[in-house]
Formats: sequence, structure tokens, C-alpha cells
Amino acid sequence: MEPLYGPIRDYAWGSRSAIAELQGRPVPSDGPEAELWLGAHPGAPATVDRGGERASLVDLVAAEPGHWLGAQVVDRFGARLPFLLKVLAADAPLSLQAHPDPEQARAGYIADGARVQGRRNYVDPYHKPELLVAIAPMEALCGFRDPADSADVLAAFGVPALEPVVAALRTGPTGLRDAVRLLLTWPAAQRAGLVDAVVAARVAGPDAELARSLAADYPGDPGVLVALLLNHVRLAPGEAIWMPAGNLHAYLRGTGVEIMAASDNVLRGGLTPKHVDVDELLRVLRFEVLTEPVVMARPVAPGVVCWPVPVEDFALHRVTVDAATPEVRLPLAGPRVVLCRAGRVSVDDGTGPVTLAPGQAAVGPSAAGPLVFTGAGEAFVATAGLR
Repeated sequence: MEPLYGPIRDYAWGSRSAIAELQGRPVPSDGPEAELWLGAHPGAPATVDRGGERASLVDLVAAEPGHWLGAQVVDRFGARLPFLLKVLAADAPLSLQAHPDPEQARAGYIADGARVQGRRNYVDPYHKPELLVAIAPMEALCGFRDPADSADVLAAFGVPALEPVVAALRTGPTGLRDAVRLLLTWPAAQRAGLVDAVVAARVAGPDAELARSLAADYPGDPGVLVALLLNHVRLAPGEAIWMPAGNLHAYLRGTGVEIMAASDNVLRGGLTPKHVDVDELLRVLRFEVLTEPVVMARPVAPGVVCWPVPVEDFALHRVTVDAATPEVRLPLAGPRVVLCRAGRVSVDDGTGPVTLAPGQAAVGPSAAGPLVFTGAGEAFVATAGLR
């Protein structure tokens, strides 16, 4: 293993404390720090030391794909690291968004490349499923809830203009598409008034509080109302949410470790000043009820848990070393990225140990041996999900 240095993305919704505190830097940071990227994504690749200089992990993988990735990963995904590990720290809501499945991504990328004019929805030909594990209390929107519940919530505001949306929701899951389309295609001149009427309604409860909170950040945005169709999730540390293709979701606030397929394909559905392509979003969304959005950790071995997901691009494990389990051996095939979350953890893959403090990371090639953890602390391990 060798140290891996990840860039921090300074998106406006980021926290000025969470990542800085994790890495032991002064708080508040100079500006918002939204995401720490630990991977080989071309948009912001992590680096390693090479001869006193920092070398991009993108370039290293491209030069020696067999060494870094292994033959099985190269055969399945090509000469690129198929996953991206992040620390995500939100102080304000992110946009409502969804991601395409592999076929939609490939077709959309080809179609966008042929456009003479217009905005691009697809910047690469890959899908982008995501798993987020809370490392501090986290609040998010994830997947459609029972449309009957959503209809009751919207009806309670007593806004006549919402009656067609409520009627569509009363028809069950088949009406979800119509409800979302109605909300996102509301005439711009009336949109702000509709949201204002909902916010001004004398209605109590979590849903009303959520609408008011979102409207304070995104006044007049129809995403405020679309958000009320989704599961409002509060995660405790160690709990996770899984966001497959077509799942409409948004992180509202909190800190988590996120792993995803290495892609930038995002279709927005509101809570954003950016373009919302309603037709393409509706084509990609899966209008299914997500009855249980929270994913619990599954024990794998003493000191090791994982959050199983049905994709081959990535897998995520959490390793805890302490007095009860002073050494943890984790056999994993393929490339590995390790992030220390707490304490002080040493990890050795047979090529030499690296000792990590919180917020520090390491990377190792496919050809190395099993990971051996010692010390006292907690670390997340990202690798490909091939079995």
C-alpha cells in the first residue's frame, strides 16, 4: 500500500467543518468543502508520490492497467478504475437527481455526441449507482414513498392548484409519473406562487417543515414539492442508503462515506438553478415505491462489515481494529482504496505497511496480497465488486 492524496471539491453546499475536522485541520475551513475524492476519476484524480512529485492515479492506471486493476477488472470495465470513493459533507441540500442505467447511459452519450446544439445530459457512457454510509447523522431524500401518503400530504396544504397532482397520486404508483410531470412543468410564471402557497399554509408536521426548509434554500423551485413525494430518511452512523439507476434522491445535510461507479451522469429534478431536462428525467426515473430505503451493515468477519449491493463496479467494507480484534485480515481481489475514519490504522498488503490517521487514505494494486489491518481505529475499504 502507499499513501493516496485526494482533492477536495469546493461546491457551495459543502461544509466548512466536517472534512476539516476529519483530517485534523483548523475549523472553519477557508471555504466550503463538499467532497473528498479518492479515486481515478478524470474530473479530480487522486495522486501518489513518484520520485518526489505527485502522479495522477488516472495516469498510473492507464500506464499499467493489469498491475493496478487485474485482468478480471480490465476485462469487465476496461483500463479504468470502475469506482470512486468519497467523503461527502453537506451543509445545504443538494439537487434532486437520478442516474441512468448502463444502456441508457451508452445510448444517451451517443445521442448527445451527435447533437449540433443543446445541452448535454450525458458526459460519459457509464451508469452511476451509489451507496452512502453515514459517519455522522445524515438526512436525505431517497426513492418514492407510497403515493397515497404523498397525496394526503399535498392535499393537507389546501392549495387548489395541487388538486390534479393529488388526483394523479390517488391512482397509485401508475400516477407517480403524471404527478412528477405536472409539478416540474408548472408554468414558470405561476411556479413561485404555488410554492409560496404551500409554505404559507398553516400545516404542521415533518412534511410541512421539510417544504419550508427547502423553500428557504430554493424559493419558487418545484423540487420543493417533488421532494414531498420521496422518503425522508434520517441515518444514524453506520446506516446507509442505496441509490440504483432511476432512483430520485437528494442529500440534505450531514456527512457520509460514499462509493459509486465512476461516472458524472446526473439528471436533475429540482432544487437547483441548473437545467432540468424533464423529458429525459422522466424517461430515466423508475416510478416504483421504495418501501425500505435504509440499508443496514452485514457482518462479514470479526471486525468487518459490508453493505451488499447488486452491482459489480464496487464493494465497500468497514474494518474496526481494537482490543477485541487487534488484527483483521481481509482478502480482496482487484484494486483497493483504504480510508481511515477514526483512530490510527496500519494496513499492509504485502508490499509494505502504511499507517493512516483520520482522513488519510492509501491505495494498493490488484497484484498485492490480502489486506492486514492493525492498530486501533476504523477504516473503509473500497474495491471492485466482482466475485
